Amino acid sequence: MANAALYLTDLPPCTRLVLRGRAAAVEAATTPLGFTLPVQPCRAVTAGDRSALWLGPDEWLILAASSDPVAAALAQALQAHPHSLVDVSHRQCAVAMIGSAVTDVLNAGCPLDLDAAEFPVGMCSRTVLAKSEIVLWRRAVDSFRLEVARSFAPYVRAFLLEAARDYPAD
Repeated sequence: MANAALYLTDLPPCTRLVLRGRAAAVEAATTPLGFTLPVQPCRAVTAGDRSALWLGPDEWLILAASSDPVAAALAQALQAHPHSLVDVSHRQCAVAMIGSAVTDVLNAGCPLDLDAAEFPVGMCSRTVLAKSEIVLWRRAVDSFRLEVARSFAPYVRAFLLEAARDYPAD
């Protein structure tokens, strides 16, 4: 869906890994990732085609290109440390939302305060959109990435399209 107020785009498949671990595992993951995992709550880090989103005190969602060998590299680097590394690529899909009405459309079903002062660029959070659990990541002032369970994606898209009807093209 597209108009000047909102662009809604399905993003291509990618590798999605959920990493859980303590400080030693976090440190061991730095080399294969090419960056340090974010430890500040609700923040994301990106380097090249890889990103890591903080989901909890010991949990991160790692995103990479489908062809990226990051999963094997992480598994190798983390062998000596207690951790959990789970590939959830098949479970989720992603939607990009861009436009001047993006926060209003999201707030039709999301309880978070998405004002840029409260939810700045680079912030991410597990939350709900209507009746679906999502991971919401602010990529720019007027741009968000939503990670959603594949089975809920049609519902989320339909909800967003309905909410966007109140925002005609600028």
